[in-house]
Amino acid sequence: MNGQDNQRAPARLVPAEQLNNISSLVAEGAQFEGTFSAKADLGLKVDGMLKGDIRLENGGTVHVGATGIVEGTTIEADHVLIEGKVRGTVIARKTLEITGSATLMGDAMYDALLDVHPRARLRGKIEFRGEMDLAEE
Repeated sequence: MNGQDNQRAPARLVPAEQLNNISSLVAEGAQFEGTFSAKADLGLKVDGMLKGDIRLENGGTVHVGATGIVEGTTIEADHVLIEGKVRGTVIARKTLEITGSATLMGDAMYDALLDVHPRARLRGKIEFRGEMDLAEE
């Protein structure tokens, strides 16, 4: 474990049970090119490099670990936790969490909850897709 790992903030928003139920892994040092998709409520952790889309249609959790790099992509899942580097579009149907070690170059959309930790690096727009109450009082 290096010094950076000791300073990494724990997930504050993405439920621990969702992170514990992740069933697929792109390990550190591994590279995956193509589309990763599932219709079931599954999870994917990326500690290596993934080039392509990640689409979890029903539920799902995507965790980009501190050593993970995801490029040229659309990530779509209920829960998205980013600790590493993402270049592309992120769509989180429930929770989107971007930690202080994360770099996101691209747009992010979320439907319910957002947590951006201090020191996170973002270049792009963040858009709330849920209902907004704009009524004046």
